Amino acid sequence: MTSSVRIITDSACDLPDALVQQLGIEVVPLFIRFGDDELIDREQLTTSQFWERCSTESDLPTTAAPSPGRFKESIERLKGEGATGVVIINLSSAMSGTMQSAEVAAAELKESLDIRVVDSRTVTMGLGSIVIACARAAQGGSSIDEVEAMAHDLASRSKVWGALDTLENLRKGGRIGGAKAMLGSVLSVKPIIEVRDGSVQEGGKVRTRSKALTFLVDKVREAMIHPGISQLSVLTAASSDVDAFMAQLKTVYEGEIIVGEIGAVVGSHAGRGTIGVAYFENR
Repeated sequence: MTSSVRIITDSACDLPDALVQQLGIEVVPLFIRFGDDELIDREQLTTSQFWERCSTESDLPTTAAPSPGRFKESIERLKGEGATGVVIINLSSAMSGTMQSAEVAAAELKESLDIRVVDSRTVTMGLGSIVIACARAAQGGSSIDEVEAMAHDLASRSKVWGALDTLENLRKGGRIGGAKAMLGSVLSVKPIIEVRDGSVQEGGKVRTRSKALTFLVDKVREAMIHPGISQLSVLTAASSDVDAFMAQLKTVYEGEIIVGEIGAVVGSHAGRGTIGVAYFENR
């Protein structure tokens, strides 16, 4: 019997729908709350609807992890489609209880299917890039052991840098990790964050938006020199200057650049105007 490995992730991956469909990826949604109103990410709330709502709501949105039941539904659906194994790759367990739900579901269904759960230790297109690579490997016939090993390897080499336009969302959302020191920053500072060791850390501070974008391009340029990088992605939260940023990046990087729209999960914590890069460092 041929092996048919499928990938499940969560809606913090910020992957474009077209890629999700093309690669047969199953995306389990988190919940987005505006006050007492709870919506299912990507199902009841598109990214554009989310940003529209943010501009009219007085309260900042919050997020909640999916239940184990949602993961069980996805696992059972893939099994029904002929999957012989499933690798679930989730956003960092240090940022959300999503992975815990996946582990509960996997434990309950382990007798019926080979299920592996991997902590990406990252988020947004850092997570999305791992998922893309693993889904392509699975489609190419890789075994479940190979796909799981690839997910762990890429998670250890993933880098995400982001230039925030505001610290307000991170401050209120509590997902600030080691970036707490930035909260005392004067308003004229544009904060740079880095996802490091599974959580949001301070990456730097610059004075202007243009300097923030140059900082990101410089990070890519430096990493290309040493240790070298692959699969560069750009992440954008309704940023008006993403095209100009892409043009800047293309002066230093000639390969394919995947653009991911920061959706409701990450957008709730990062805020509108966030722009960033994700890539894998070479060994």
